[in-house]
Amino acid sequence: MPISNPKRYTVTAALIYANGPIHIGHLAGCYVPADIYVRYLRSSGKEVAFISGTDEHGVPITIRAKKEGLTPQQVVDKYYEQIDASFKALGVSFDVYSRTSKPVHHETSREIFRDLYDKKVFVEETTEQYYDETAQQFLADRYIVGTCPVCANPNAYGDQCERCGSTLSPLELKDPRSTLSGSKPVLKATKNWYLPLDKMQPDIEAYVNGHSEWKTNVFGQCQSWLKDGLKPRAMTRDLDWGIKVPVEDTDGKVLYVWFEAPIGYISATKDWLIQKNGSEEGWQKWWQPGKDAAEGETKLVHFIGKDNIVFHCIIFPAMLMAEGNYILADNVPANEFMNLEGDKISTSRNWAVWLHEYLEELPDKQDVLRYVLTANAPETKDSEFTWKDFQTRNNSELVGIYGNFINRAVVLTQKFCDGKVPQRGELQEIDQAALADLAAFPGKIAESMENYRFREALSLIMDLARTGNKYLADTQPWHAIKTDPGRVNTILNIALQISATLSIVSEPVLPFTAAKIQDQLSISGKNWQDAGDADLLAVGQPVLEGKLLFEKIEDSVIEKQVQKLHDAKRLNELEGKTVAPVKAEIQFDDFAKMDIRIATILEAENVPKSKKLLKLLIDIGSEQRTVLSGISEHFKAEEVIGKKVLYLANLAPRKMMGMESHGMILMAEDRDGSLAFMQPGKDVWNGGTVN
Repeated sequence: MPISNPKRYTVTAALIYANGPIHIGHLAGCYVPADIYVRYLRSSGKEVAFISGTDEHGVPITIRAKKEGLTPQQVVDKYYEQIDASFKALGVSFDVYSRTSKPVHHETSREIFRDLYDKKVFVEETTEQYYDETAQQFLADRYIVGTCPVCANPNAYGDQCERCGSTLSPLELKDPRSTLSGSKPVLKATKNWYLPLDKMQPDIEAYVNGHSEWKTNVFGQCQSWLKDGLKPRAMTRDLDWGIKVPVEDTDGKVLYVWFEAPIGYISATKDWLIQKNGSEEGWQKWWQPGKDAAEGETKLVHFIGKDNIVFHCIIFPAMLMAEGNYILADNVPANEFMNLEGDKISTSRNWAVWLHEYLEELPDKQDVLRYVLTANAPETKDSEFTWKDFQTRNNSELVGIYGNFINRAVVLTQKFCDGKVPQRGELQEIDQAALADLAAFPGKIAESMENYRFREALSLIMDLARTGNKYLADTQPWHAIKTDPGRVNTILNIALQISATLSIVSEPVLPFTAAKIQDQLSISGKNWQDAGDADLLAVGQPVLEGKLLFEKIEDSVIEKQVQKLHDAKRLNELEGKTVAPVKAEIQFDDFAKMDIRIATILEAENVPKSKKLLKLLIDIGSEQRTVLSGISEHFKAEEVIGKKVLYLANLAPRKMMGMESHGMILMAEDRDGSLAFMQPGKDVWNGGTVN
């Protein structure tokens, strides 16, 4: 059953592999919603530990290391620093952003494994697993690719198909091959330790069925797994990179990454306290409140993407149940996936908006990204990010509604009230209605926040801004000032109170903007309990000169980002392009028949009604000739005049577009399809032969 009134909250956001940069799909999936939730809880006066970090073991790390020519440790060091800095710049307010390569994590993981081992929870089994005879090593799931049995994707991994999302085992793949050598792996016996999920299914079912309030996608996926029947899952692997198994005679074996990775939330909590207090003392209250503590004293919430549901809702809880002293997740509000410009985000195809690049290219627009990702969050189904929608939401909503209201309230106060919060006078019906709306909004927004409906919460926040805009439009203080200055004081007092509440309730989504508003209104230390108060701002309180909170984004900025995406995708496709195979052998006499000479282009013009042809006049030393060359899509006529070229002189004449072409200009084609002239290395005379 869900916990209704916890004393404290342990909130985790998924540990991301430190094998590459972070992109908007990651942000929309769990990090932005987690940060919104935590900021709301803190503003509501709750005690919270916000925990995350990088997952620095597992095959994705070793694959990236091999690709970049680095050691696994160099890879995780590189990407940890980049990811950590990016999160900080976006305002994601972790209490700790730790690493699973830290000693405290190794110790904690080994302790939990050893505890389960000593309790004889694990089942020791010798099974046949894939082995690469060329590379001389057992293959982890991600080192095996093959055809997915569900969707026929020819490049599915041994643990998951990224096309259809199916969870797999290597033995289910058709035509498996090793990513290390490309060869077909063989089955070889090896011993590992398994978590007997089949025997634990009744307890797991009871846990899952006690949380029917979970999001439909989460509860449904869990039920699907349970219906199919849980199977034992190996908790160790035959690898070099990882945490060594704390059992004798286990050289070459490490803890399965999905055994030790979620333990990273626990070890990160210890790391946080070590960094803060010099000791891990006190970590238990966030994970082991104790048998004497009131039930539900600490509420654990996991924010993840949908591809991690099974690990957080079945495997990790099973581990903690077996250990016996840990709290289990009260909720796992997993999001679906976010697509990009009509296609799935793909790191391998470089089809992504990378956070570190966004922050460099669009500085001071952190809140715009947070806003757009929240407004279009994939909470119940896959959603899509487009740069055009990004521009529209910024210009129409943040600039036109939110920023416009705050700016009008502040500027009019500067103009009509000497830059101070004015005194309210007698209230009219329209004022009372506005104040009633103001009082009601924080509670509605809080309900949405507490139920993980952040899109809905943001919509209500924007409705509050619209309420402020409508109030100013209906009361028209710029006209009222001419006849009733006292009435203007009342109007602007109410507008400023709405502005102050807006800064509080929007802070979880727009922290940088909220800070700017509160600076303008000279308020600090206010939280959710103060929101909606008609006297949140004291009379006479300074209102500083207003600055625009958001700026319009021009078409050129958006076009540049869209073009960058397509350029990256095209480059990635070109990198995968292979060199054409060598043609069939010829004899020297065949080659000797070709008369290749040096020539200079004297004249060039476009051929009417042809998109490809340029008409060239060339000097081959002994004479001048006309050649029709299909290069006009690559070169302008004026660009080629004067160029030295290689010319096939004895090619039989050919009629094209009513003209006769004598010979052929030799060109080289790059992998992107562009052409380049074949030119001599020095100024060779016209007619010089190529031997």
